[in-house]
Amino acid sequence: MTTIDDTAAPSTAKPGARPGGKPKGPRFLVVQGTLPYRGLQLGAVLLVALLLLWASGLPAFRMGQITNVFIIAIAIAGLNLVTGYTGLLSIGHSAFFGLGAYTTGILIVKYEFAPLSTIPVAIGLCFVLGLLVGLPSLRIHGLYLALVTLAVAVSFPEIVRRAEELTGGAAGMVVRSRFLAPPEWTGLVRAERGIWMFWFSAAVLAVVMLLCRNLVRSRFGIAMRATRDNEIAAAANGISVARTKIVAFGISGAITGLAGSLFTMYMGALSPDGSFTLLKSIEFITGLVLGGVATQIGPLVGAFAVVFLPYLTASYTEGPLAGVVFGIVLIVIVFLMPEGIVGRVGILARKVVHIVPADHPRLGRADREGPPEPARAEQ
Repeated sequence: MTTIDDTAAPSTAKPGARPGGKPKGPRFLVVQGTLPYRGLQLGAVLLVALLLLWASGLPAFRMGQITNVFIIAIAIAGLNLVTGYTGLLSIGHSAFFGLGAYTTGILIVKYEFAPLSTIPVAIGLCFVLGLLVGLPSLRIHGLYLALVTLAVAVSFPEIVRRAEELTGGAAGMVVRSRFLAPPEWTGLVRAERGIWMFWFSAAVLAVVMLLCRNLVRSRFGIAMRATRDNEIAAAANGISVARTKIVAFGISGAITGLAGSLFTMYMGALSPDGSFTLLKSIEFITGLVLGGVATQIGPLVGAFAVVFLPYLTASYTEGPLAGVVFGIVLIVIVFLMPEGIVGRVGILARKVVHIVPADHPRLGRADREGPPEPARAEQ
């Protein structure tokens, strides 16, 4: 951990202080790959493990809520890739969520697949649907593309109702609990399905967040962000904007479809008028905005917000007033934290500690003799 001092204050001033006495910039730089950085990583992992162990001992209802948070966080992570990092507004992710859910349900009920074996099929179908939905992004942008995805979200429940032989139509589909029992290798009985889904959903979420993190940092992730920032400049630098958009939609749809598959294993009951309507897409977008667009852990924080905020507001108010209070809370959060909860916390944290790569240009300053040059304010 390196202490930094970016001021040219008089000798009478305290090190690292402005003439007015307020600290300037972060007080510490934590360099990636160093012992302090590894310590922070280990501490974060231990904290998450302790929180999961604590949550697994909660009552079944509360543990089920947290399982729902994990599933929604996976869906929001998929939306974050295409909206946050690629800059394509999608209001149709409820269709990917529903396709993944119904794929798992149909394969289990109609064809007696094992629940885990349905996940690759759901991911594959949702990836293909994502590619198809992404095709219009080659010609249209902004709100016009959002309208196309809106049409997909609105159409999906009606398609499910009409495909009655496969989906059960408007009556929905029920997956019996004997088909959703934990795998034998877990040593859990059917009555412990809630514990199994809690840990399985948490593990899948961890894998998805790691994959998204690596994807964003890869060459394709750079292409996604370049496309978001300026398509013309991205194309001028040799990036295939068309391929980037379509593949981003496909990956996003696949991840959201994975969340839908887990939803079927968790709930065991599906209905076209339940969790696969336009309101589900709005819930995903709300969670993304609250957590923080284009942030790594924003989907998880946003999922906690959209699951528990309505419950908390309903606990203190009754009837239609609960929805009004929830709306007011959302407005206040967005007004005070337009960058999202994670974005605001990150801004505050970087005033104290800032994590930088090993080749960061500021690392040599602490070893120089004399006060460093004053940092210029960004225009």
